[in-house]
Amino acid sequence: MGASDLRHLPSVDRLVQRLEAAGTGLPRRLLTDVARAVIETARAKLLRGEPHPLTLDDLADEALRAARTRAALTLTRAVNATGIILHTNLGRAPLPARAVDAVVEAASGYSTLEVDPDTGRRGSRHQHAEPLLTELTGAPAAMAVNNNAAAVLLALSALARGRDVIVSRGELVEIGGSFRLPEVMAQSGAHLVEVGTTNRTYARDYERAVTAQTALLLKVHRSNFTVSGFVHEASPAELVEIGRRHGIPVMFDLGSGCLVDLRTRGLPYEPTVHDAVGMGCDVVTFSGDKLLGGPQAGLLVGNAKIIEQIRAHPLARALRMDKLDYAALGGTLHLYRDPDAAWAEIPVLRMLSRSGDELRSAAERLQAALRTCLPAAWRVGVEETTGEVGGGSLPEAHLPSFAVVLVPPGDLAGLERALRRHRPPIFARIARDALLLDVRTLLPGDEQIVLDALCATT
Repeated sequence: MGASDLRHLPSVDRLVQRLEAAGTGLPRRLLTDVARAVIETARAKLLRGEPHPLTLDDLADEALRAARTRAALTLTRAVNATGIILHTNLGRAPLPARAVDAVVEAASGYSTLEVDPDTGRRGSRHQHAEPLLTELTGAPAAMAVNNNAAAVLLALSALARGRDVIVSRGELVEIGGSFRLPEVMAQSGAHLVEVGTTNRTYARDYERAVTAQTALLLKVHRSNFTVSGFVHEASPAELVEIGRRHGIPVMFDLGSGCLVDLRTRGLPYEPTVHDAVGMGCDVVTFSGDKLLGGPQAGLLVGNAKIIEQIRAHPLARALRMDKLDYAALGGTLHLYRDPDAAWAEIPVLRMLSRSGDELRSAAERLQAALRTCLPAAWRVGVEETTGEVGGGSLPEAHLPSFAVVLVPPGDLAGLERALRRHRPPIFARIARDALLLDVRTLLPGDEQIVLDALCATT
């Protein structure tokens, strides 16, 4: 084949007519764009001397696949079989059923986002989160914005623009997406004052750095990494004592944010928001979509006067959440009123607390089901593995788990790719020349999706 075969390519109109005859139901504009692209690709390959199918049927099949791909929504449900609970690429925390129901209700029509049904007067969207947050954390006031980086930026902008913020060198963290705390601080207009060293910072370092220009003492929880060995850090309580003496507020960025004591389920200690508030911190910031297990959000709790100052800043409007996020956040926070219900119904907490026996049983159940449909040439086993919390949370927590291990007789990478292209897509991992399906992160109903997808590949 070559340039002389160009005359065999159909016109765009003819290819579009074939696609419409297939009854796709897709808009003509989309079919025309795809048909033109397919023909142009074929023409380019022919001119390069590369083989390419020229029949109308082949080109129509190629165009139809492309059209359906372009017509499909790109943000869809996915199955997480990686063993990483807060998988950032997969949307971090899956929402509890109560939060999903709240989102559906708020999205199904108009909503009470900024109105008080009792008076009929305009209300505030903060009413959907503040009472719950103050109840659960013991803080006098609270507000929510669209993520924790925004919460930190807003607080620094409102409280310290043009003035100094004192922070330990060992706490100048980098968060996801290569964003660094000093850069966020620079955007806020606050001046960074570093104290101590990378591994050792004392309360006296903060004390010595206080001047008339000091607006804030900042404590940052290293939620996404640990430092061990010859280390020391000033506690939030020590900073609060210094702040009280000098009349300087203390801000504690918890990062992940946790509303329950993880040690009750055998997990590593993580400071809770309630603890931070109880130590006297004036403002505490944390995420909604990590250990809290809700939607993406940046939550601020603390002193009423300071929270009101933050809320009144012009940037607060640019960073506010919409009605669907408030609905999901409210639905999640309601569950924390009963800690047992939170552990049972919030997927992140449920995954964190699943026992080894429960995980082994789930893996063996999926293994047995797969053996009934996969050919004998496939190796299907169960192995103990290690899961991760992910999402920049609990970096020292390595969670014993179990995975179904698949070794097909053919292309292992092709199998992994086929699962990713399934609808809904299934994400697993390849290790030691096998495909691992970690059951810790499978949600109710996911086992059947995995089973159906794998049985359909053979």
